[in-house]
Amino acid sequence: MTMTASAIGHVDTRISEHLVIRKIAWRLMPLIIVCYFFAFFDRVNISFAKAALQADLGLSNTAYGLGASLFVVGYVLLEVPSNMLLYRFGARRWIARIMISWGIATAAMVFVRGEWQFYSLRFVIGAMEAGFAPGILYYLTLWFPKSHRGRMTSVFFLATAFSGIIGAPISGLILNYLNGVHGLAGWQWLFVAGGLPCVALGLVVLFRFDDGIEQAKWLSDDERRLISVQLDRQKSEIGEHPAWRSLLMPGVLLLGFIYFLIQVASYGLNFWAPDLIKAAGGGSAAAIGFLTAAPYFCGAISMLVVGRMSDASGERPKFVAALILAAGFGFFASGAFDKDVVTLVGALAVLGAGVVAAIPIFWTLPPKILTGAGAASGIALINTLGQIGGIVSPLMVGSVKDWTGSTTPALYVIGGLCVLCAILLLTALPRDLKASDLPN
Repeated sequence: MTMTASAIGHVDTRISEHLVIRKIAWRLMPLIIVCYFFAFFDRVNISFAKAALQADLGLSNTAYGLGASLFVVGYVLLEVPSNMLLYRFGARRWIARIMISWGIATAAMVFVRGEWQFYSLRFVIGAMEAGFAPGILYYLTLWFPKSHRGRMTSVFFLATAFSGIIGAPISGLILNYLNGVHGLAGWQWLFVAGGLPCVALGLVVLFRFDDGIEQAKWLSDDERRLISVQLDRQKSEIGEHPAWRSLLMPGVLLLGFIYFLIQVASYGLNFWAPDLIKAAGGGSAAAIGFLTAAPYFCGAISMLVVGRMSDASGERPKFVAALILAAGFGFFASGAFDKDVVTLVGALAVLGAGVVAAIPIFWTLPPKILTGAGAASGIALINTLGQIGGIVSPLMVGSVKDWTGSTTPALYVIGGLCVLCAILLLTALPRDLKASDLPN
């Protein structure tokens, strides 16, 4: 049953909103973090497999960049339809379907033997995963009022940091110590380790998630009513937008372009950090894996600290702009010191602290102007436009490296795009997106 603002008088005032939010968070967020950990690991494990994969399949840097980008092509093409189907069929079943299908497709990378198989399967993996991240972001709006979303979104995106902190060293160890075990190359074991757990997690989601707060039998009636009243009030303040109309809103399109610029930076870090560290003399695959964890460790700290600060101030665009400027500085410094591994890792740490933390705070902006079916489709469109950055960034960097023998020019270009992104956040957003999240 949907609550209305008039129902506030029936809420037991002895119930603490903080405790109810905490109860919801402990129920949902640990599983969400684990699921997104594998989603993000699935995106970046190809960067650790790069050298062995290229050697076994005979891929150039441009071909590798194309394969990395084709994942995003599949993701982009099915992103909006996937999120609209999630709204229709319910988050529980649809998120479970996404995880099971992409897990199977990822594990199937073990059978790749040639360039075109590589291209085809990367496209299929992206298509199967389409809708997961925006689906979760939409799902959070069904449970958490806007004053809590900065922290919850930061907690969700902690998985990206964990996948670097934990996943990078594990990837290096798999490549080092499982290479040749049972006749499989290390890079093949890497995809098995990324895919099969997703199938099991999809089954857990099916039995653990609820489609919304009204179905949460683990909350009392008063606890459900307390949160539902706030969610309904915020929804009525924004107004309902049909799914198709939200796709044409200027604010949505502007956010999509800003997220495109953020994702160009994010994919620049995710796909090329191990290669940069290796070129600077980072050592063995295991050592490179541990060094690659540094940007994500700094990103995790920044995400938690800045997420809490942004909730306290409500000034989201300013925080995103400051973080993406830090990322730009990290790209410029990475290009300038690409031969010194210690300074390079320091620059990548600044880069990670900026771009990793910018993403969750950015995602507090769309719910300011979108609700209901409009939120499902609008969030998906923003993410779709952003993920085009995942096509442009790996392909551009790979091509520049093939043409010039160096990634440095591409790093400078991405740093400049970070500066452009910050300018747009500070000057171009409409009033509704600039408004503070704190109650008047």
